[in-house]
Amino acid sequence: MIEIKDLSFGYKKKSLIYENFSLNIGTGEVFGLLGKNGTGKTTLLYLLTGLLHPQNGKVYFNGTDVHERQPGTLSEIFIVPEEFELPDISLKQYVNITAPFYPKFSYEQLNSCLEVFEMPSDIKFGELSMGQKKKAFICFALATNTHLLVMDEPSNGLDIPSKSQFRKAIAMGMSDEKSVIISTHQVRDIDSLLDHVIIIDDKHVLLDASTSLINERLYFGEGETIDNDKIIYSQPSIGGKSLLRANRGGEDSNINLELLFNATLAERDKIAAIFNK
Repeated sequence: MIEIKDLSFGYKKKSLIYENFSLNIGTGEVFGLLGKNGTGKTTLLYLLTGLLHPQNGKVYFNGTDVHERQPGTLSEIFIVPEEFELPDISLKQYVNITAPFYPKFSYEQLNSCLEVFEMPSDIKFGELSMGQKKKAFICFALATNTHLLVMDEPSNGLDIPSKSQFRKAIAMGMSDEKSVIISTHQVRDIDSLLDHVIIIDDKHVLLDASTSLINERLYFGEGETIDNDKIIYSQPSIGGKSLLRANRGGEDSNINLELLFNATLAERDKIAAIFNK
């Protein structure tokens, strides 16, 4: 669905955030985009949705350059930024004004999502807290049924019950024709949602792998005692230590996204060797 080809971008010409950066994003999956603060995750989201224009390279959505901003392309892309403003009107008025731009907008899906978040349909944006506005906007975003949904730190501002509801809403809204890209620091909020993990750092993609391949190649342990030379990375945990090593015998384990992220940054050559073989 998305092809980023030899992309270069910087807010200052002498300091590029991305240089000759390439990445492909397929359909029917939830992608987690992870990186340290200042890595350029939000910038990348704006580039692939056509809100920023690269100095060099192209971003294609289903074969069309997103920076041409054709209506047919824009109607198939929706972005939920980390911070946003909503007009002081009701949700119903907002839907009447905005929904016609999205040809597959679903009122049924909007109402189902509102039910998941335990919100009524007659809400007025001006009367909502920031967390409630985010939930309402996420519901509208899912109801657009665009091929590509991009979300920047969507769980920020949500309380614990709402984070669980968020995961349920995303799972309910998925289909083989959709792709969702979630950029976040709150990795524990989305680890059970992801089909694919992308980790970026220093203008490079350090990891680009499906969760099934990650489970096939890596074993995530907790409080185990194993030979030091077999450990790729470890970090303190409630159980003593969280440990990461190569999966040599098809062992089952649950992905620890925080451990994977830290290990990929600290031991990038070892992780690269495992996934590039």
